[in-house]
Amino acid sequence: MDLRKLKTLIDLVAESDIAELEVTEGESKVRIVKSSAIPQNQMVMMQPQGMQQHYAGAPVPAAAPAAAPVAVPAEPTGHIVKSPMVGTFYRSSAPGSAAYVDIGSNIKEGDTLCIIEAMKLLNEIDSDVSGVVTKILVENGQPVEFGQPLFVIG
Repeated sequence: MDLRKLKTLIDLVAESDIAELEVTEGESKVRIVKSSAIPQNQMVMMQPQGMQQHYAGAPVPAAAPAAAPVAVPAEPTGHIVKSPMVGTFYRSSAPGSAAYVDIGSNIKEGDTLCIIEAMKLLNEIDSDVSGVVTKILVENGQPVEFGQPLFVIG
């Protein structure tokens, strides 16, 4: 089940009087429960191989002392390559293969940077500028969202 469907289902539960929703699609099963005590949705997605991944809303952080300074992360300098789609980020074409690029790699416009798998299709993501890869912002195998920064090219 793709992330857009899951988001739609979560929004449906949040906006309605439904307390619980369970959907089975193929071998995947999703259960979304709305709790009145906690103002967040909880979702559990069961994988067919017996592996389970639990998704829940972010925990509410404890109140910080008023005198504590807030650290603001610095924006990366350079050209940021963003994900053109929702999917799974891969640095190489196959497990065990060398990564397309590493930090410090010189690249030209049109060079392949990574692959994003979406709906069983492997989509090569090419660089739209020439330069040096200064940061890789996503881990191999991590899910990515549309517009999420992937690389910084200086």
